[in-house]
Amino acid sequence: MSHLVFFDLDGTLSRRDTLLPYVAGFLLRHPWRSGRLLAVLPPLLAFACGRGDRGALKGALIHAGMGGASRAQVTAWTERFLPRLFARGLRPAALAAIETHRRSGDHLVLMSASVDLYVAEIGRRLGFHETVCSGTHWQAQQLDGRLATPNRRDQEKARCFREIAALHPGVDTVAYGNAASDLPHMQLATRAVMVNPSAALRQQCERLGIETVNWLKKY
Repeated sequence: MSHLVFFDLDGTLSRRDTLLPYVAGFLLRHPWRSGRLLAVLPPLLAFACGRGDRGALKGALIHAGMGGASRAQVTAWTERFLPRLFARGLRPAALAAIETHRRSGDHLVLMSASVDLYVAEIGRRLGFHETVCSGTHWQAQQLDGRLATPNRRDQEKARCFREIAALHPGVDTVAYGNAASDLPHMQLATRAVMVNPSAALRQQCERLGIETVNWLKKY
């Protein structure tokens, strides 16, 4: 192993968020579930007022939109969702970076706050050696949807980074992210690369010695 390389998913490998399209697509195919979204309003309002938890909101959305679905239904939807994501939703420059690291013999880790319903399969299809993401709760063979793990974001992502890095002592680390919420773990890396930052985030990265790249170009 040359390096231990961590890639974020939403906004880094993908062009945008993946969770909302995933849940929304499932709802479009099961429209009778839409009325259950009213249950998301209390955690959404709490979050908007600064009193809510992002992980609880995420779990409430999945629980309302997909709760009660069988494993077979979830798997079938994931199999339908991913080809569209891979066809139009991933950044070519990100895929090129993954391939460069793979050819260099690096150990690839996909680390995302999005959920295991589809992130683990993205990691498998892209050839990652490990995938770390937010886990969802099941009741036997039926999806509950609320989070079964901490939301893999901010300091929790940094904790996961430390845990994995500790298993590979002496190996230099590389971290790719796209948002300020990625900074806690990116600052732990030997080399960090911020993808498509805003002007304010770019200035913050310059102060922290973090590289910035533009992966917006379509090619």
